[in-house]
Amino acid sequence: MRYEIRVSGLLQETTRREGFPELESTVVPDQTVLVGDVVDEAHLYGLLNRFQALGLTVTELRRLPE
Repeated sequence: MRYEIRVSGLLQETTRREGFPELESTVVPDQTVLVGDVVDEAHLYGLLNRFQALGLTVTELRRLPE
C-alpha cells in the first residue's frame, strides 16, 4: 500500500532522512509531503507514532491508488 502523509510545517532534511528513511519527501508551501510504501497496519501506526513523538502535526493521510 502506498500512502501520502502531509505534515504541517517544513521538516529539516535531517529529520526527514533519519526519522522517516522509508519515505520520499517533498517540501511545499507550509507543508512537508511524505510518500512511500506501508507494508501493513502496524507499520502505518508506527509511522504515526514517530510523527507524534517528534511533535509533528499530520494534516492529511491518504492511501494512494495502486
